[in-house]
Amino acid sequence: MLLNLHSYYSLRFGTLSLQDLISGMLAGGYDTAVLTDINNSSGSLDFIKLGCAAGLNLLAGMEFRHGDQLCFVAIAKNEQGFREINEYRTKLNMENRPTPERSPDFEQVFVIYPFSKLNAFPLRDYEYIGIRPSERTRAQLMDRKVLDRCVILAPVSFRKADYTLHRQLRAIDNNLLISQLGNEQIAADDEVFIPRVKLMRLFSDLPQLLANTNRILGQCSFSFDFTSVKNKATFTGNRYNDKQLLYKYCMDGFTRRYGRHDRVATERIQRELEIIENLRFSSYFLITDDICRYARGRNFHYVGRGSGANSAVAYCLGITDVDPIALKLPFERFLNPKRKSPPDFDVDFSWNERDEMYDYIFNRYQTGHTALMGAMSTFRSRSILRELGKVYGLPKAEIDRLVHEPEHMLNKNEVTNTILSVYNRMADFPNQRTIHASGVLISEEPLTCYSAMDNPPKGLPTMQFDMYVAEDIGFEKFDILSQRGIGHIKDCRTIVRENLGVVIDTDNPKRFFQDANIAAQLKSANTIGCFYIESPAMRQLLTKLRCDDYLTLVAASSIIRPGVASSGMMGEYIRRHHDPTTVVYPHPVFKEQLEETYGVMVYQEDVMKIANAYGGLDMADADVLRRMMSGKYRSKDHLIEIEDKFFSNCKAKGYDEKISREIWRQMESFAGYSFNKAHSASFAVESYQSLFLKTYYPLEFMVAVLNNYGGFYNRKVYVNEARISGGNICLPCVNQSVFNTSIQGKDIYLGFDCLLNLEGKLAHRIIEEREANGRYTSLENFVKRTQAGIEQVVILIRVGALRFTGTGKKQLLWEAHLMMSKHKPVAVGMALFETESRKPILPPLEEDILEDYYDEIELIGFCVTGTLFDLTKSDYRGDMPASELHLHEGKIVRVVGDFVCEKFVKTKRGDLMKFGTFLDAEGRFFDTVHFPQTLVKYPLRGAGIYLVEGKVVVEYGCPSIEVIRCAKMPLKPDPRSE
Repeated sequence: MLLNLHSYYSLRFGTLSLQDLISGMLAGGYDTAVLTDINNSSGSLDFIKLGCAAGLNLLAGMEFRHGDQLCFVAIAKNEQGFREINEYRTKLNMENRPTPERSPDFEQVFVIYPFSKLNAFPLRDYEYIGIRPSERTRAQLMDRKVLDRCVILAPVSFRKADYTLHRQLRAIDNNLLISQLGNEQIAADDEVFIPRVKLMRLFSDLPQLLANTNRILGQCSFSFDFTSVKNKATFTGNRYNDKQLLYKYCMDGFTRRYGRHDRVATERIQRELEIIENLRFSSYFLITDDICRYARGRNFHYVGRGSGANSAVAYCLGITDVDPIALKLPFERFLNPKRKSPPDFDVDFSWNERDEMYDYIFNRYQTGHTALMGAMSTFRSRSILRELGKVYGLPKAEIDRLVHEPEHMLNKNEVTNTILSVYNRMADFPNQRTIHASGVLISEEPLTCYSAMDNPPKGLPTMQFDMYVAEDIGFEKFDILSQRGIGHIKDCRTIVRENLGVVIDTDNPKRFFQDANIAAQLKSANTIGCFYIESPAMRQLLTKLRCDDYLTLVAASSIIRPGVASSGMMGEYIRRHHDPTTVVYPHPVFKEQLEETYGVMVYQEDVMKIANAYGGLDMADADVLRRMMSGKYRSKDHLIEIEDKFFSNCKAKGYDEKISREIWRQMESFAGYSFNKAHSASFAVESYQSLFLKTYYPLEFMVAVLNNYGGFYNRKVYVNEARISGGNICLPCVNQSVFNTSIQGKDIYLGFDCLLNLEGKLAHRIIEEREANGRYTSLENFVKRTQAGIEQVVILIRVGALRFTGTGKKQLLWEAHLMMSKHKPVAVGMALFETESRKPILPPLEEDILEDYYDEIELIGFCVTGTLFDLTKSDYRGDMPASELHLHEGKIVRVVGDFVCEKFVKTKRGDLMKFGTFLDAEGRFFDTVHFPQTLVKYPLRGAGIYLVEGKVVVEYGCPSIEVIRCAKMPLKPDPRSE
């Protein structure tokens, strides 16, 4: 009979998890209660599910507040009432309206107002006044007729011991010191579980309240079907037409993908279609196909990936470009009758086209039935200490010490002890509702049947629950992702057409797998800018594998994952790859199923293959096993059942139990970090598309990478790559540059977007005015036509963007200041016909190339007309270039490099070490290893030129330097600072 429970989904207010509330009810002797979190229903369905398991009668509701003010509590009489509550909260959120003091006209909802609203307005039939235990004395003085409209309201928000935590959360939420909190900003300290017997006793002299409370609860019931699929049920309007349309579309694509007479593919397609229809997933495939068809119609490049690429139907529809039959990918990894959690398609679009895809989906499918997936951000370790430090007014230095050295003796005081005492309680507490990175829900019933929706900055309705709740209640989300790799593939095709007049096609990547030039590019790890294969670690792995084919790249895309590397499986795979004759298979089944990967389980599908072929499990059970072992399945009993079946089958086959136990152990240890092969294969396809462009159109490709704002590295690396590929890198120019970087022949003009402090509006105005009225003829002509201010003009002069005048930068700066101190803004059209003023006569002004370098570093972020090496005081460039390191294995060498990036890792003992990446004076990469002792003595200190001394280590043809010592080399000063 508790009407007003708050969980920790009452963000920065409640402190109890849903399970804590269930436990509190059981301990307090309650069998009925309502979850009424503040302005949200994030936890409602999970609460109902937990209650069913515990044998409790749990109900759904919501507490409506405006800021800190309680307006009313809404309790759903049934599922329709829950929808009404969610619809009203959604309407307020989407219209950015404050919660009013009075509820709307609900039909299946009870409403309870706080005692302060006793005489505020006449109560409707479904409205009541809530009397808290602390208010019962005043209630005893009320008229009997008034009491007939009252109920017991005993809010629960925290345990008694957590009241300090509640106050800390409220201070964080209000951005106040904890000492500044007012009573209106915190809950009363009695919002705790009161045992039912005690609560009855407290209100024993107010029997009307007891009767009213029990009566309204008796009229409420909430039943929810957690087993049915909640997605849009049909695409065409009925299942038969869906089945026919999916078959037609699939057959239309079958000939293009497999020809007319591929028996294996035909049987695979028929089997998949049968499973899809039996599990009622036809509409899900058709909706995904519809999204992809729209993208193709708009000439949007996309990549279908994830476990959906295990489907030959998806391949025929054009959702993916991965042939699951050729790669021996089991469809059951994506969809099977025993899979309890719904699958989903992952479709990547370019970062600058995804918003249009969202618009299409939300306009194509019904309003109220389409929403973004929500997510819940939580308090993390460092953020907890920082937030608590702020509410207690600690100086930044003390907060930093508390974060980085919590055990420091200076942290031993009353305030820090208080902070540390609640640290563990707050870990993983929900902090804010946010948006899932890519998930979209499309439902059969209105989405408000399941939760209210928020209106985040994107302006698209967003569910208040996360993907885990969605999965539990029967949703399959559509993952509409974005990435920059797709953007540079599309843009490169456009740039090639405009610069070279060549139309290229990247939509049939299979032909790239046989291209010898692409293979050579891959084998040499010349992959800067290429999707997923450009990082230092990946380039090293490609070199060690001497990777020159698609299947090896697919494997590399999986074994690069941290879990595989740290387990030793990466090293083992590389060793067996170079000497397959040494491979010893634990059982002939391993050779039969995993010969492609030398008996190493590289993919999630490998676990399924071994469970099926060795352990005798069907593929559906094998997939369940994979999910259980990876921690994505909740039923331990089911795991034990499948384990028993596995060993029973092995025994029946006469296998050695010791070998069977070892194979089980390997599967169990591997499943947690393994990668989906279909996912790796999809990534590898996109990598090949990038490689094709980089191999045959390297300059246009690098321009496209720059215009999609890079990938793994900063802009400097991609400019260097364009330079060493033969490009002539040009500074921005007001008569040549556009907003993004552009190419004319081999001349690459950096775009105005490369200038760190140039206003975007001015950049576009420069281009628009030039296109409308022709090239600029002088500094004065430029200023008059663009109306640029002096600060912006100075930026353009210093970066060389007015070099077309033939006048030195220093003289231009003088002219600009003299001219603009007298210049009055005029209309652009008038400026075209005005005569130019006389230039001032100045003495010869000396130019210094060093000043240009420093201007470029300040305004662009790196040297363009030279390199950082040109600024070093010493001309020493090391004993050898990076390209010759592999010839000096085991030797101590000294090399000089421009710092690119670093990666921190921890040793088994917990000590920090680093991997570094540098460019030498020729623009070639080399990698360094900094072990803990060396790192302490000779730390890397960010950007700069370093002299590195160390031992050359070559592993499978991949050189690196184990650093003995290193230091930054001093640079020549800016002449203007002397």
